[in-house]
Amino acid sequence: MSPRKPRTWFVTGASRGLGRAVTEAVLDAGDTVVATARRAETLDGLVETHGERVVPLPLDVTDRAAVFATVAEAVERTGRIDVVLNNAGYGLSGAVEEVTEQQVRDQFEVNVFGMLWVTQAVLPVLRRQGTGHLLQMSSIAGVTTYPNLGLYCASKWALEAVGETVAQEVEAFGVRVTLVEAGEFRTDWSADSMVRATPMSDYDEVLAKRRHGMSGAYAHLQPGDPRRAGEALLELVDADEPPLRLLLGNGAADLAPRVLRRRLAEWRAWDRLSRTTDSPPRDAS
Repeated sequence: MSPRKPRTWFVTGASRGLGRAVTEAVLDAGDTVVATARRAETLDGLVETHGERVVPLPLDVTDRAAVFATVAEAVERTGRIDVVLNNAGYGLSGAVEEVTEQQVRDQFEVNVFGMLWVTQAVLPVLRRQGTGHLLQMSSIAGVTTYPNLGLYCASKWALEAVGETVAQEVEAFGVRVTLVEAGEFRTDWSADSMVRATPMSDYDEVLAKRRHGMSGAYAHLQPGDPRRAGEALLELVDADEPPLRLLLGNGAADLAPRVLRRRLAEWRAWDRLSRTTDSPPRDAS
């Protein structure tokens, strides 16, 4: 087997959580990472450990002009981008009735528009190269929904739609796209990476369990190992035929097929009514 060829990664949200763990795994494997975060100083530890193979850059993904400028700087400093991990994002907990307009707009600014700006900025680079792999960090919440996380789920469903469409549009250019549908991983996502709506007492009983799970009490107790997620993504980008979708974690791998089976069963059960709405075929005579 020929030795693995080092790659250059562009990672958003590299300072903490899953993004940090993947970045560390990638660096340990010998790759170079353009690591971005809102505050570049949060990446100092990576530079101290891995030296010049880390290119730390400040980036707020909601600033489209800054995204394009940062991608251009990344290419100038490294010469190319082989893998893009579109990871920046956070959670919003609250019933659909509870969340404020600003909370929803902020959620979509980061999770959807931030992802979109990075995608638009890196695609010209990958197309010119004739190769590259775009990893869109989705979630099992992009496959199904959860009470108290409706708008977070909505942002991931939007990411899924964009990612699947991009995959069809850029395949001819040699660019691959994978939607990484992660389950629960041992990070601070439910604590420091979560914005919470003001609860309404009407939902106290209905959402009691879900609110507790999003309270931060579960942080760093989740079953998924972030380091192993990084190792899985390294194996993914080495594959000759990477998938459009990759589930990460036993919980996600168990739940997604159940969700789709229920959906198929419901479609079958209502198939007769579904087929009553087309115009009658024209008489060929």
